[in-house]
Amino acid sequence: MRVWNPEAATQPAHSPLFVRYHFFFILLFTTIATAVAFSPTPEGLTIQGQRAIGIFTLCVSFWVTAVIPLQITSIIAIIMLPMLGIMDSDQAFALFGNKAVFFILGAFIISAVIVDSGLSSRATYFVLSRFAFSARALRTAIIIFAAFSSCWMSEHAVAAMLFPIVMSIVKALGLKPFQDRFGMSFFFAMAWGCVIGGITTYLGGARNLLAVGILHEQTGVTISFVDWAKASTPLVGVLLTFALAFLHFGYPATDVNMKAVSESLKHKSDSLGPFTRREKGVAIVTLVTIFCWVVFHDIVGLATMALASVAMLFILRLTEWDTVEQSVNWGVILMYGGAIALGSALSSTGAAEWVVDKTFGAADLSSFTLIVMLGAMSLILTEFISNAAVVSVLMPVALGLAHTRGISPQLMAFTIALPSGLSYVLPMGTPATAIAYSSGYMTQKDFMSAGPVMAMVSLITFALVAKYYWPLIGYSM
Repeated sequence: MRVWNPEAATQPAHSPLFVRYHFFFILLFTTIATAVAFSPTPEGLTIQGQRAIGIFTLCVSFWVTAVIPLQITSIIAIIMLPMLGIMDSDQAFALFGNKAVFFILGAFIISAVIVDSGLSSRATYFVLSRFAFSARALRTAIIIFAAFSSCWMSEHAVAAMLFPIVMSIVKALGLKPFQDRFGMSFFFAMAWGCVIGGITTYLGGARNLLAVGILHEQTGVTISFVDWAKASTPLVGVLLTFALAFLHFGYPATDVNMKAVSESLKHKSDSLGPFTRREKGVAIVTLVTIFCWVVFHDIVGLATMALASVAMLFILRLTEWDTVEQSVNWGVILMYGGAIALGSALSSTGAAEWVVDKTFGAADLSSFTLIVMLGAMSLILTEFISNAAVVSVLMPVALGLAHTRGISPQLMAFTIALPSGLSYVLPMGTPATAIAYSSGYMTQKDFMSAGPVMAMVSLITFALVAKYYWPLIGYSM
């Protein structure tokens, strides 16, 4: 069984303009970056810092436009850092071994095995069949189950797993594409549940660990599994509550026959039979892994425990290499290793602080205002480019700002990473919304009407959490 690649859809779509003039834009961006890197060095900036900003300019251009794959852009960064004398090659390539990269890799492998074993499908049918007594209850179950599952698996994999089930439910209810708002609300529930739940822990999306990796490389501090969840949970709780209310009042239930849906879900749940040895084994390994991440993260380290669990899955013969090879995006090592190396270069050369000083130094803005501005930038950019690219672009600047303003660097990591996962407006903003859009039950106009409401509420809630809650748990601004 081939498991859907949870990161395969994270590449931004190429616009026709960039496809047609591919080489022109590569030459244009390279020329601009070269001018930045080799023009007379500005006052207060070292030559190495200027070169680092030049590489950063090139990478941002490539990440935003996707004229070349994100992973190849990161390779270019790794190549250019030693070539321009910013850091030696041993140091640059060593950052590919950053523990955040290997935690992401381990988490993806575990997620792939959970899906391939059938354990995720069993849990889905079991939960949804218990809520099939009314259409509204079933929709509520979908969004809550999607959010909860995205706490422990890649949100992209959860969306791919739920999509065929939601599609069968909507068809069994007799809801017509483009005609029934209630029908499209099931797909919004699936997508929003995945998007909101995916910011809760490290496991929902690789952008979370990328932010932590850049944070650790630039500042030496980190964020534990529990501390991340503690910081994100109030935001997740409020957004889920609002999403449920929005669906309830904005997409009211119509008169449908639940009998066919109830019987179908129960039949599929029963047809799976008793738990197999493989499902039990995968469940035990996964639960033990999560327990160790929560309890022993300071002693052993998250990446070590993730890879130990991967090894155990093979030792117990709960998976095969072919499954892992087909299901995991190995380009993640290139993408995140390069982004972490570039962030480290911007920090060590003083380039990040120089950019912050020139950008915000003259502005008489409070720390709270700056945090809201950065959060808004992250929220807007993630609609157009990969959320990993958003983190790669904004984190070095945000951490430089944290240093000059005395803001908690962990708070800055939350400021960039959490909003970057909340994409609602454009179908291609994240794979979860792209999968929902592919259902044929909604148009771009439907996303443009509902998405901005969710985005605005997300920004307001983020601002309130940053202002009043995060300082209470030790993250000052």
